[in-house]
Amino acid sequence: MSLSDGSDKRSKLAYDATNMCIQCGYCLPACPTYASMGVESASPRGRINLVRLAAEGKINLAEDLAKPIDLCLGCRACEPACPVNVPYGHILEAAKEAIHADKAEKRDFHSGDRIERWALNKIFPYPRRLRLAGNAVWLYQTFGLDRFVRSTGVLPKISARLAQFERVLPRVERPIRRTKRGKVVPAKGKKKMSVSFFAGCIMDALMNKTNRLTIELLTSVGCEVIIPERQNCCGALHSHQGRLEDARTLAKANIAAFEQSGSSWYVNNAGGCGAMLREYDHLLAKDEAWAQRAKEFSGKSKDISEILVELGPLPFAKKWSGGSITYQDSCHLRNVQRVHQAPRLLLQSIPGASFVEMEDSASCCASGGIYNLVHFAESMKILDEKMVKADNTKATAIVTGNPGCLLQLRIGIDRRGDTGRVRALHLVEILAEACGLDK
Repeated sequence: MSLSDGSDKRSKLAYDATNMCIQCGYCLPACPTYASMGVESASPRGRINLVRLAAEGKINLAEDLAKPIDLCLGCRACEPACPVNVPYGHILEAAKEAIHADKAEKRDFHSGDRIERWALNKIFPYPRRLRLAGNAVWLYQTFGLDRFVRSTGVLPKISARLAQFERVLPRVERPIRRTKRGKVVPAKGKKKMSVSFFAGCIMDALMNKTNRLTIELLTSVGCEVIIPERQNCCGALHSHQGRLEDARTLAKANIAAFEQSGSSWYVNNAGGCGAMLREYDHLLAKDEAWAQRAKEFSGKSKDISEILVELGPLPFAKKWSGGSITYQDSCHLRNVQRVHQAPRLLLQSIPGASFVEMEDSASCCASGGIYNLVHFAESMKILDEKMVKADNTKATAIVTGNPGCLLQLRIGIDRRGDTGRVRALHLVEILAEACGLDK
């Protein structure tokens, strides 16, 4: 169906997909922002209706659509709840692209937009620059500057949210131990398959130990691990900000890099990155030269938990003595990649572990990429409710499978004053610890 005014910006909106929505409301209980804000424009159904109205030229992109779309966490919990399979994530993506195009045309960028644009253009597409940033954090921590800065109390005066994030930064492993691009790590024992590892951006820069342990776990179950040299950012952050052409450029580079490996699977350890990798087929569906290659790439992308379950059991070295364990789903791992059982099976397989299911473990923790940075108050409201449910499990280890979720849970623990009692861990960290690999 043609749009009312045929404008380029409105043509980016997924109008046909919005007409799939029957406005039944099954999505409402699944939506964290609707539960938190209690208004129709903060629900999937409400946002879909606004996108439809914008496509028909009945409301203004900047004045009426931008804020409701920006306040969406993008957790996509509404998709499994939808009885008619409305592709909400693709509607959201199209809306963000149209809003970005509108801003670019009007040059209506505020200071936050300019900082974001600089980071997405100048930092994330360049692995070496990200590694330099990670190295700087390592120096900051190694020489005790973090303790000094906290002792001065200056950060909270500058920014309460900055101080909050600084307190929960992971300890960065020394740079010499960081995963080397272009390297092939042999399997331990009999080789069962060859896999390629996607190192990611934040994982590579700030959580390089988790990446190293991921490779050690993979080799321990018989995988030869290839780390493609020319891989880069998955493009998720660019896509989330409506910069789809940038995301497509990054996707093509990754596809080309991983194709050369000849691996059985392409493995990642970050729920958000993995979701983006699995949707390269959608991202490049209209590009004749890349559509089939993207489809094959997406079909070979796997979360680390899926591979470990398939090739296990893991070589556990000791009984778990760290108290009970609970699990918080990464939204993109569960709702986009549809992986939710494998992490639980792995946690339950740890000798001596007591696994406790958290109430509403599938509901969003409100990390949402950079949502907790740009919508701090809204994010903390949802997080605080999440932490009450985590506390009810009495678990001393809260496990997740995405770096953003991990940092968010650490913030939640810090806000409740439970830092000495409760740990937030990546799935890889707790498995490696139980296997005696955490050295």
